[in-house]
Amino acid sequence: MSTNQQNGSEEGQVVDHYPVIIIGGGQAGLSLSHCLKERGIDHLIFEKERLGESWRSKRWDSFCLVTPNWQCQLPGFPYAGNDPNGFMKKDEIVAYIEAYAQSFQPPLREGVHVSRLAQNEAGRFVVSTSLGDYLADQVVVATGGYQVPSVPRMAERLPVTVNQMLSSDYKNPELIGPGEVLVVGSGQSGCQIADDLHLAGRRVHLCVGGAPRTARRYRGKDVVAWLHEMGYYDKPIHEHPLKERVRAKANHYVTGRDGGRDIDLRKLATEGMKLYGRLKDINGTLLKFADDLKQNLDQADAVAESIKNTIDKFIESAGITVSTEERYRPVWEPSTQVLELDCLAAGIQTVIWSIGYRTDYSWIEVPIFDGKGYPSHQRGVTTVPGLYFLGLPWQYTWGSGRFSGVARDATFLADYMEARRGTPPPEPARVLNELALGS
Repeated sequence: MSTNQQNGSEEGQVVDHYPVIIIGGGQAGLSLSHCLKERGIDHLIFEKERLGESWRSKRWDSFCLVTPNWQCQLPGFPYAGNDPNGFMKKDEIVAYIEAYAQSFQPPLREGVHVSRLAQNEAGRFVVSTSLGDYLADQVVVATGGYQVPSVPRMAERLPVTVNQMLSSDYKNPELIGPGEVLVVGSGQSGCQIADDLHLAGRRVHLCVGGAPRTARRYRGKDVVAWLHEMGYYDKPIHEHPLKERVRAKANHYVTGRDGGRDIDLRKLATEGMKLYGRLKDINGTLLKFADDLKQNLDQADAVAESIKNTIDKFIESAGITVSTEERYRPVWEPSTQVLELDCLAAGIQTVIWSIGYRTDYSWIEVPIFDGKGYPSHQRGVTTVPGLYFLGLPWQYTWGSGRFSGVARDATFLADYMEARRGTPPPEPARVLNELALGS
């Protein structure tokens, strides 16, 4: 239970005191709550919206996971449905999260906005919320790594007659007005939204960036299953060839729709989808594209084939008997690259921006950020004792921000916090050494 004290904050408000406060009630915050309850550590979770709201309202209607259901491994609640090799749809994901919360009854307060996180002179954390101020000995920021959608300033120069929306606002083709649609961005969301519109018979234009792709299946197995068997998802970030730079890389585009399949932009081009390079500039109705469409398509294919090469080597070294498979052959090449297009003349009446998200930690008034505004941490442990992050992309492994790997990170932090409980604040590096990094 909390210790209610008449300790005033700087504004003189009454403050509730908790040993641990978790900011964010998504899969990361819930996972840590489960681990803390197991260890008897009192805590409270603040969630600014409803449980599972991002999955409810910020995904399109046909959205489904791109990783198989068996990878859903929240602490104490592995996927137990009848379709482990399938891909949960949006409503099923919400139901999974709701069932998880129901299974252990976390101390969750929904609809609570956190506006400020600071430290007082005693070293305790002050968490300012829409309910008032709270004190905490330890705080975990579990808001994820995608808070603010990226939209370039050149969007302001589009004609007012062109409807603009974010990928998080897109729901289905029927709700898009008449005319052709330009999707800007070819990461997972951009490609899947373009595919959704294309399947509905809409005329789609897609700006193709540098996101890689992967095959859905190869040599009789889902590629995710091969990578899991190869230990890829257990590889920590310090062993990755790109080290921390991998955090800025786009996810491979593929889909779990229709039971799981590839997204082949070249094939979609043969079916009428218009492909361009990166959107470089907007001047009224004139769209200007970079001369990099072929390069981006070739590079995406090269990544997909390199993954197959790695799988081939694993199969051979492990002595696995499995049939061979013919390699991918491009079905379309851009004969000429369109570098300029009048959007109104082309009939484009809607633009969907899908070029990623950035973090917003402006509400955190604790000095733990690097020069780019990213929290400095080791496995979520910051340089300020008692302050942690959870659920960041590649926080420790590929699965850190996903259903598949957040349990490992949550367990690590819970062990760390339990070791710190009741003792003077230690140096983070010392406890990190005491807790096995590979656990």
